[in-house]
Amino acid sequence: MKYLLIFIFCFPLLTYSQNDLLDEIDSDPTGKEYVTAAFKGLKIVNFESTKLVAKKELKLVVSHRFGSIENGIDSFFGLDDAVTRLNFVYGISDGFNIGISRSSFQKIYQVSVKYRLLRQEKNGFPFTIVGFNDFLINTGLDKDNLPLIEFKHRLSYTAQLLISRKINTNLSIELAPTFFHDNYVQIDGQDNSQFALGLGGRHKLSKRWSVNIDYGWHLNRASNSPFKNPLSIGFDLETGGHVFQLHFTNTQGMNTNTFLGQGSGDWADGNIYFGFNLSRVF
Repeated sequence: MKYLLIFIFCFPLLTYSQNDLLDEIDSDPTGKEYVTAAFKGLKIVNFESTKLVAKKELKLVVSHRFGSIENGIDSFFGLDDAVTRLNFVYGISDGFNIGISRSSFQKIYQVSVKYRLLRQEKNGFPFTIVGFNDFLINTGLDKDNLPLIEFKHRLSYTAQLLISRKINTNLSIELAPTFFHDNYVQIDGQDNSQFALGLGGRHKLSKRWSVNIDYGWHLNRASNSPFKNPLSIGFDLETGGHVFQLHFTNTQGMNTNTFLGQGSGDWADGNIYFGFNLSRVF
């Protein structure tokens, strides 16, 4: 089988605005001043943000995603059907991270790299651009139900560009052109290689609170697919250098391939999932 790896480049429209004088900046020896803290969490909600872990820092992110709340008290509003993801991210440098995770959703293991390509400058380059790639192994595919399955069918890949702009102290936006490839797809007629465009943003509500929104527009979903585009709304709470994230979304999977390709919930039907992320720095 030929494995496809595509790096997608997107040139968003320039957003003209005057940055607040209180924007956080840092500088390098050449005198360039960089805009920082566009996002406080490693993820907006589902999509990766342009934030990276600092050099020699190890961060553990514990993510819980409960079942759909539409079943009400029968499943204790989704508590009975929760899934968990443990994600360790280490900063090789300030601009290059590696990660390894395990999700109880389909028993997925993931290895990832995240790397900064360009940084937004004050009075200079207008965007931060970060690359993200991951490699997944789905160990939950059942050989009893899929007797012809081989190891290669368990593999998936993702390539993303994360393009963000901090417009002012309170508002940041991001585009995330995405390619992902699943060696096994559930739906007849669905291409193994799939494309999506992520849109997201963060708006500060107060010194410690912000509201985050992201949406994934799947560009070549099969016409007979029951899956939906992921729409997510969340809140970040900064507590002593840590960020606690609460969110509602219409997909239970937390890996890129699952929330983009296998989201089954529908906001209109109340088929949504509550979740939260806790992080710890070592």
